[in-house]
Amino acid sequence: MVDPSPPTIARERPDTEDGARLIAATIEELAERYGEDQGGPDVDELAAADATFLVARIDGRAVACGAFRELAPGVVEIKRMYVEPSARRRGLARAILRELERLARAAGVEAVRLETGLRQPEAIALYESEGYERFECWPPIYSEDPLSVCFEKRFAQPAQRASA
Repeated sequence: MVDPSPPTIARERPDTEDGARLIAATIEELAERYGEDQGGPDVDELAAADATFLVARIDGRAVACGAFRELAPGVVEIKRMYVEPSARRRGLARAILRELERLARAAGVEAVRLETGLRQPEAIALYESEGYERFECWPPIYSEDPLSVCFEKRFAQPAQRASA
């Protein structure tokens, strides 16, 4: 068996065939874990919000994704972190998270926030290991959901915005 090539991570549009497939898989897995649609941005919402959407590929196949969108001035929210089951335990989620953070800092963002759920212990472990701290969940949805866990990571000094 030939080892797969190293994964690549690149910014893509969420409204491509691969983006839509990964986002649908994310929504499906959350529904399986929680027993209902968890809401959150779908393909059209991410595209309309001009979200930064990353796709990881192994041998050309899209196997993981993650995004951020502006939550408030200087603050972004990480959304739709997902790795296909066949590609897990390879560090892809960590790599995507770090690239999202790098891009956020380059854009002058001061803080990154995210929401996950109590039924996603692997996600909680990842975020805590990457320096995220528990943060009060914000309204309207997360603050009312007893299964929501929110996190924030502040940057000591945001990177300088790249000049256009």
